[in-house]
Amino acid sequence: MKILVLNGPNINFLGIREPEIYGRGTYEEMLAMISKAADERGIDVEFFQSNHEGALIDKIQQAYGNFDGIVFNPAGYSHTSIALADAIKAVGIRTVEVHISDISKREDYRRHSFISEAACACIKGHGFDGYVEAIDILTEV
Repeated sequence: MKILVLNGPNINFLGIREPEIYGRGTYEEMLAMISKAADERGIDVEFFQSNHEGALIDKIQQAYGNFDGIVFNPAGYSHTSIALADAIKAVGIRTVEVHISDISKREDYRRHSFISEAACACIKGHGFDGYVEAIDILTEV
């Protein structure tokens, strides 16, 4: 099984950006943790992070025929991007949405996610562990 782990804007600044919300772990530490968990499960993972909506859409489209699942933290685009939700719908790849913080307990504008309408599941508020939970969901039959 091959899974694309896709991260949206500002995720590359983990450990720097609002550590009281997102924790002190860095983006590189998160990738290492996910890689280790994937290796233990015999799953190939590829990582991609961008601060640009179009680049994320391009990567989702390139995943068509090349990946069995997508773990996607769209970050701030969750609440604004119908185009990203449409891309997920277009490729038909099972996608689990992940949020490090619990967006349902944050500002009003963060409580709705367009991506949730296209994803098969949404994990929020479980920190970095949410990514591993998403992988486990994608590997369940």
